[in-house]
Amino acid sequence: MRIVSGRFKGRAIKTPEGRNTRPTSDRTRESMFNVLAHAEWAPSLEGARVMDVFAGSGALGFEAISRGAVFCLFVETESSARGCIRDNAEAFQLFGITRIHRRSAVDLGAKPAGLGAPFSIVFMDPPYAYNLVPGALEQLIRGAWITPDALVIAETGSDEEAPVTPGWDLLDERTYGAARVSFLRPQSGLPASGAQGEST
Repeated sequence: MRIVSGRFKGRAIKTPEGRNTRPTSDRTRESMFNVLAHAEWAPSLEGARVMDVFAGSGALGFEAISRGAVFCLFVETESSARGCIRDNAEAFQLFGITRIHRRSAVDLGAKPAGLGAPFSIVFMDPPYAYNLVPGALEQLIRGAWITPDALVIAETGSDEEAPVTPGWDLLDERTYGAARVSFLRPQSGLPASGAQGEST
């Protein structure tokens, strides 16, 4: 697995061994970031503060930093995955602009003041088939983790229903092989433009 684009393009990403972590494929990651770069409703990655929730290896967060994000918080409970995130941060020399939060994404609690301002972009890649996205979305709002117009990019299995959740608008939805990628925004933020169909 490698960084797709940006200042770390082509650099390898260390991933956890075993089956407990399922990293987002390079192709899906590239497609996801292409939507983020070109959609009118998407916030800019340049200068953004981002979260990588259910982070695994941290590939989505490191990709975001490679493309201009200034800070990433990795949320992960699995010890081997946190070790990979630390190793990747060291390899890319990013300790100053990354942090690991050892907390369940469905039990985040309130955002600690020491983490700074709320986040404008959240990547969410939970294990498939466990319906974890709705609970994690609720925690982001309840704990004041995100800006009012934040964008959440959630990856679920293509055979699962889209994670449409009360209080959130589905802006777009794409299918890439086994992955469904949904782009969501809190209803208190900017108005939704409606789902834009699927890409294969």
